[in-house]
Amino acid sequence: MVQKKWFVIGGILVLLIGGTFIGRQLAGDGTANGKVTTLKVAHTQNYAPYDYVNDKGKHTGYEVDVLKAIDKKLPQYKFKYTGTSDEDLLIGLESGKYDIGTKGAWYTKERAEKFIIPKDAIGASVIGFTIRKEDKEKFKDIDSFAQSSGKLVPISPQNAQWNVIEDYNKSHEDHPIDLKAAESFTMADAYAWVLEGRYDAYFDIKLSFEQAVKDKDGAYHKYADQLTWVPYKGIETYPLVHRNKSNKKFVKEYAKAIKELKKDGTLAKLSKKYFGENVFNYVTK
Repeated sequence: MVQKKWFVIGGILVLLIGGTFIGRQLAGDGTANGKVTTLKVAHTQNYAPYDYVNDKGKHTGYEVDVLKAIDKKLPQYKFKYTGTSDEDLLIGLESGKYDIGTKGAWYTKERAEKFIIPKDAIGASVIGFTIRKEDKEKFKDIDSFAQSSGKLVPISPQNAQWNVIEDYNKSHEDHPIDLKAAESFTMADAYAWVLEGRYDAYFDIKLSFEQAVKDKDGAYHKYADQLTWVPYKGIETYPLVHRNKSNKKFVKEYAKAIKELKKDGTLAKLSKKYFGENVFNYVTK
């Protein structure tokens, strides 16, 4: 026979059945077993609008806000945020100093070997080609650039952008892009080389082009009347997770939460807030 006892706690009448505390949540616990796991989240502190610390010291940005929305859906976890450098984020993730790192990261085999990368993306980075405005009718997309034997600014093989062009070439062996390995250079070199005619295009992230060239305060705004940008596609971005048993469990919960946020329109809403458009529209499977 089930034993029932009633107690008054904090003015709330609580039922105890067979030793189970039915009033647990009323008494203050946020989860079924009363345990809340704190996860240490590191994010780049100046990569706006993805992840940054604003002038009021607030952790914000598209990916940070998505993680905050996920945290709300997972009462068994509490996220503690730290804004840091790209280098510290990666080193800290490997060592276990941080559980989660977010930095607008693309998937690479090297990262997948070091960290847990969830199957479901948190966002997307839109990439394409910065070209001379005079060539905008000639190079309308990646296919026309490849078929016209356009010369691409060299890319570092360690850069995830190298993998994107390499993947394109594997599926377009009849007209591949001439992909050359880069030596050290700056963004200024790349833009200058395109303008000089040394190369025809720089494989550039849309956000970088907008901030560096289109923005009137951009470092290379002086090139705005000579350069333009052509889209290719959206490259999905992922949180990187430190490898341990408990974090593997979190990744499963993350998958459920991110699917719900995509379905209810939260991801699209945050994308439009921070990027002015839904970046997932550029992603092709």
